[in-house]
Amino acid sequence: MKSLFIKSKDYDILYNKKNYRVREILLFLYAKKVIKINVVEPIRERETVLDIANQLRKHSERNYIMFLLGVYSGLRISDILRLKVQDIKCRNTINIREKKTGKQRTFKINPLLKKELDKYAETKDEDDYLIKSREGCNKPIKRSMAYKIINEVAKKFGLECIGTHTLRKTFGYHFYKQTKDIVTLQQIFNHSHPSVTLRYIGINQESIDDAMKKFRI
Repeated sequence: MKSLFIKSKDYDILYNKKNYRVREILLFLYAKKVIKINVVEPIRERETVLDIANQLRKHSERNYIMFLLGVYSGLRISDILRLKVQDIKCRNTINIREKKTGKQRTFKINPLLKKELDKYAETKDEDDYLIKSREGCNKPIKRSMAYKIINEVAKKFGLECIGTHTLRKTFGYHFYKQTKDIVTLQQIFNHSHPSVTLRYIGINQESIDDAMKKFRI
């Protein structure tokens, strides 16, 4: 019997809407290996984040910038791909209406990110898409291409369960690890409850795994 795949975004919808009974059934089926839940993970090791960034930079400045934007801003890939050079050039903040929520969001550009963005945008037309496709006339790359870029470089570092959401989750994971400010992170991600945010960035499962490692009778 073949296993059925449940995408992590669909599982998250069930979780966020508090469909506990349905979620319990899914977890039971997952334990019995009837279904597989494809959960996308953050990149937990800081050194690996830096190594991936350097690897991307060697081959493509565009892909490097896309990666940096994700791990330094927490923006969804759908919003990153909609950015134009004029949205970031000579600016200290990025103003964007989120594609998923329709809400206006403003965030300050991290100094390290700003330095790289300014260099990248220096010779580009303001109307150009920031993550511009090499095909066609001034179009951003497709989400599927963004996934391919991130997934292929992650495999070189032995990482699994990596996708476009990995960038956003990586931002959240390291933000929380450095600040322990789950309330602010919850607001950044626009989640309904801190527990949703903790689960989203993979802290809950990590805490369980650590506890099991340390457990002794």
